[in-house]
Amino acid sequence: MRRSRFLNFVCCFILALVFSSSQILQAADSPNVLLIMTDDQGWGDIRSHDNPLINTPNQDLLAKQGARFDRFYVSPVCAPTRAALMTGRYSLRTGVHGVTRGFESMRTEEITIAEVLKSEEYATGAFGKWHNGRHYPMHPNGQGFEEFFGFCGGHWNSYFDTNLEHNKRPVETKGYITDVLTDKAIEFIKQNQNKPFFCYVPYNAPHSPWIVPEKYWKKYANKGLDDRARCAYAMVESVDDNLGRLMQTLDDLDLSKNTIVLFLTDNGPNSNRYNGGMRGRKGSIHEGGIRVPLFVRYPGKIKPGTVVKQIAGHIDIFPTLLDFCDFDAAPGIPLDGKSLVPLLTNESAEDWPERMIFTDRLFRNSIPGTELPVGSVRTDRWRAAYERNRKWSLYDMQADPGQKKDVAKAHPQVLKQLKAAYADWFKDVSSAGFEPIPIPVGHPQENVTSVPANESFLKPEAGQGINYSGKGHNGYANSWIEDWTDPNAAAVWHLDVLTPGTYTLTLKYTCAEKDAGCQIQTKIGDQTLTATISKPHDPPKIGNQDRVEQSDNYMRKTWATIELGTVALQKGRYDLTLTGLKKTGTKMIDVKGIEIARGQ
Repeated sequence: MRRSRFLNFVCCFILALVFSSSQILQAADSPNVLLIMTDDQGWGDIRSHDNPLINTPNQDLLAKQGARFDRFYVSPVCAPTRAALMTGRYSLRTGVHGVTRGFESMRTEEITIAEVLKSEEYATGAFGKWHNGRHYPMHPNGQGFEEFFGFCGGHWNSYFDTNLEHNKRPVETKGYITDVLTDKAIEFIKQNQNKPFFCYVPYNAPHSPWIVPEKYWKKYANKGLDDRARCAYAMVESVDDNLGRLMQTLDDLDLSKNTIVLFLTDNGPNSNRYNGGMRGRKGSIHEGGIRVPLFVRYPGKIKPGTVVKQIAGHIDIFPTLLDFCDFDAAPGIPLDGKSLVPLLTNESAEDWPERMIFTDRLFRNSIPGTELPVGSVRTDRWRAAYERNRKWSLYDMQADPGQKKDVAKAHPQVLKQLKAAYADWFKDVSSAGFEPIPIPVGHPQENVTSVPANESFLKPEAGQGINYSGKGHNGYANSWIEDWTDPNAAAVWHLDVLTPGTYTLTLKYTCAEKDAGCQIQTKIGDQTLTATISKPHDPPKIGNQDRVEQSDNYMRKTWATIELGTVALQKGRYDLTLTGLKKTGTKMIDVKGIEIARGQ
C-alpha cells in the first residue's frame, strides 16, 4: 500500500514537472506584446522626426532599437483608427464611422486581437482610452480584455486625481492620468511575467483638455510656441517618460528579448504645429491628418535601425502580430490588412507588391446618405483625394510630399483608376450599412446599463428647442442635454433588450429653482412613466486645470437622481423616448442620462 502511494506520488510529481515545463516552454516560445498608442500626437511630435523643440528620448530609442515606418497611415480621427487596429479591418466594416453618439461602437461580432490572443492562453489587459463602445459586450471586457482600466468615451474631462473605471467598476485615482495608466500597465506586466501577455496602453494624451504637470509645462516655456503646441509637447514628453518606465520594466523582468513593443499614434496633430511640412492635421484625409509614426521592436527578429519605406496602415497590425505569434485569424472573418513581417525582417521586402490604402472621413456624427464620402486613396507614389466640395485632386507624393500641386489634369488615367478603386472599396466596406447600433440592455454581465445623453438622438435636431452641451452641440463623450426650452422636444435612445424582465429607470438631472415643478415623460414600447421634478438641483459647472481655455465641452457638474419607475420588457428592440409634459419656468431640465437596472 505504501509503495503504491509512493509510486502515485512520483507519477504525479513527474506529470507536474512535465506540465510546468511545457508552460515555461510555451511562455518562452510565445512572444509578449506591448502595444502603445497615443491620442492626437502627430508625426512631427517626435524629436527624431526633425523637431528640435520637443524631447522624446524613449521614442527615439525605440525607433533605433527596432524598425521605423516611413509611411504608416491611420484614420483621420480616434475611434475608426482604434477599430481598425483591434480587428485588422477597415472601421466601416466594423460599424464604426464616428467618434460619439454611438457611432464609435464596434459590432459585437467583430473579433479583436485581444480575443484571438486570449483564446491562445495570453493574459490580456488594456489601460487607457477604449473608444469603441461602453456597453457590454462592446466594452473592452467583452472584446477579449480580461483587465481594463481607463475610460470608454472619446475624451476624459479630468487628468489629475480623477475617477476612472476598472472592469466596469468606478475607481478614484491619485496623480496625473498618464502616470496612473502606466502604473496599472506595469502592475499587469509584473503579475503576468511568467506567461504570455498582451498589454495594450492607449494613452489619452496629448488629446485635450490641455492639462499637464507643471514641470513639463515650465520646460516648454520661452520656445516661441503657442499655448496649444506648448502643452502638446509637454504632454508628449510626459508620455515619453512613461514609455521609458514601461521599457525599463521589461528590462528589469528580463522580458525585453521576448516582447514585441509597438508604438504609434491614432491620427494627426490636434493643433497647428510642426508636422514635417505635410498638408492637414487631425480630421484631414490628407497626409498630415493620417500619416503617423510606427516603431516596432522585437529583438532577434527585427534588425535595429530598420527603416520600412513601403506604405502600411493600422489594418496591418492585427495580421502582423498573429504572424509573429504564429497564430491564425478567426475563420470566416476576412482581414483587410496584411502581415508586415516580411518588411520588418527583410525576408521578401523587394518583392512586396504595390497596394492601395483607403481613408474615409464621415462628418457630423450622423448617418451618411448615398453619396460617396470624403476620403482618399494612397499608393506608394500617389494620393487621390475626394474633398467636401465634391471634387477630386491628385498628388505625386514622391515629387511633391507637401501636396502643393494638383496633377489630376496631367495624369487623368491615374486619377480615373484611383477614383474607381475608392468607389468600389466604399461599396464593399459599407455593405452592412450605417444604422445606429442599439444599446444592449440586460446583458448577463451588466446589471445596470447607463444610457448617456450623448448617445441619444434629439427630436427635433439640436438647436431647435433642445441641445447637447458644448461648442458645436455635437454630443461629444461627456456632453449632456441642455437648453431644453421646448417641452415637446425629445431625446430618443435605441435599445436592444437582451434579457426579458423588470427594469427600473433612474434619471440623472439638474434643474434650476425657477424651473422646478416641470413634468417629464419617458416612453418605452407601450409603457409610459411620468415624473415631476419637484426638487431643484442647480450646481455650478466644474472647470479643469486647463493650460488653454476650452469650451464647456470639458466642463463637468454634479447630478441629482430621480427614480422614474419600473417597466416590464420582453426581448427585442425598443426606442426609449424622454420628452416634456409641462414647463413651469424658462426651460425644462438638463439631462446627463438614464440608468436602466435589471431586477434580480
